[in-house]
Amino acid sequence: MSALPALDLALAQHLADIALQNVAQEYPNKLDHVMQGEADVQSPRALHPVFYGSLDWHSCVHMFWSMARLLRLQPQLAQAGQITAWFEAHLRPEKIGAECAYLQQPLRQSFERTYGWAWLLKLQVEFDLLAAQLPAARAWRDALQPLTHAFVERYLHFLPLAHFPIRAGTHANSAFGLLFALEYAQHAQHPALRRLIHEKAHAWFGRDYAYPARMEPSSDDFLSGGLMEAVLMHKVVPDCDFVDWWQQFSPPQQELGHWLSPVGVSDRSDPKLAHLDGLNLSRAWCWRVLLPALPSELQPVAQQALQAHLQASQAHALAGDYAGTHWLGSFVLLALTEGAA
Repeated sequence: MSALPALDLALAQHLADIALQNVAQEYPNKLDHVMQGEADVQSPRALHPVFYGSLDWHSCVHMFWSMARLLRLQPQLAQAGQITAWFEAHLRPEKIGAECAYLQQPLRQSFERTYGWAWLLKLQVEFDLLAAQLPAARAWRDALQPLTHAFVERYLHFLPLAHFPIRAGTHANSAFGLLFALEYAQHAQHPALRRLIHEKAHAWFGRDYAYPARMEPSSDDFLSGGLMEAVLMHKVVPDCDFVDWWQQFSPPQQELGHWLSPVGVSDRSDPKLAHLDGLNLSRAWCWRVLLPALPSELQPVAQQALQAHLQASQAHALAGDYAGTHWLGSFVLLALTEGAA
């Protein structure tokens, strides 16, 4: 097989420019906000003094993650000073404290469940990795930790109550929500969270078979429910058993093509239809992670699919309508660096 697509300095700098622009752009803004009264009618920056940009809270979190990962993987970035200054200004105990306080208000227990939760935990892991090579990142990591702890507690409370998975290809997808949380649990050595995620993954997905890939995608999907499930199970099933799980789970041969061919996007200015560029990029990410564990006969096909999906949508993450550029860059980064970072 040929070499996998990789992140070079020129692309890293382009992605850094996009992330810096996004995190500072407060409007337009799509709030996930339950108001108890007129006092709750406030600006995004007042409600969320850290994560107020990038159209919505979760997109801002994964743009912070993008900047942290770019700084770690490409420390010679021309924008390294700008990124450092942004983190210094925003990842401060009093600002993170305000984010934590927001969560404690009535009727906000489901705020960003579980997509934003997962991204916040992934950001914590990234800052911890960055701190190993950049001493300044230790303060950012430590400042973020109380918010991370709040979301860990929400996972521990919520998962025992969730008897059924959400298989949709959008934010609430349960496999996605477990995947980044598992990464955090393993990295932070949090056995209770890790054990709970393993239990849920096996209960929800362990016995799936002949996945109906013909049912994907829906018109606003940015995740493949089936491939996300496969990536999660790849993380919780021992390598020696994953091939057996995959053989049971894999769609019938005539349906596998639904996952191998990129989808078209009819209107990239429509925020929901623009999700389909995200689907292409997230499929590329999933194929990259799954590639070493797949049956040998499927690996060349999966690598071709990875490259085709990136080619179909990477350019639209780098330039175009804000409906896509406020978030798609993070999925380019996932597709190019997960499994290699």
